[in-house]
Amino acid sequence: MNVTINGKNDTVDGTVTVLDLLKLKDVEAPDMVSVQINGEIVEKEKFGATQIADNDEIEFLYFMGGGDRSVGGSRSVGGSDRASRGSHAGKDK
Repeated sequence: MNVTINGKNDTVDGTVTVLDLLKLKDVEAPDMVSVQINGEIVEKEKFGATQIADNDEIEFLYFMGGGDRSVGGSRSVGGSDRASRGSHAGKDK
């Protein structure tokens, strides 16, 4: 089936769950990644039961802290806390 993963077209063979896809794409630290399918976040408890469908748009998201924790307060990189969407979440095959 055809899917889009982190903005890149890809193909997946057979019936695949979110958990299967994380393994297939060699996602580092899968317990630290959030998965979004077609704009909806999938709950981690449902990774093994949520099926990937043809033409799904999938994002692997790492949530990262950032900024400076100096005396007198903290600040965030770019003025806000952000989710990082990156191909570093999985390896291209």
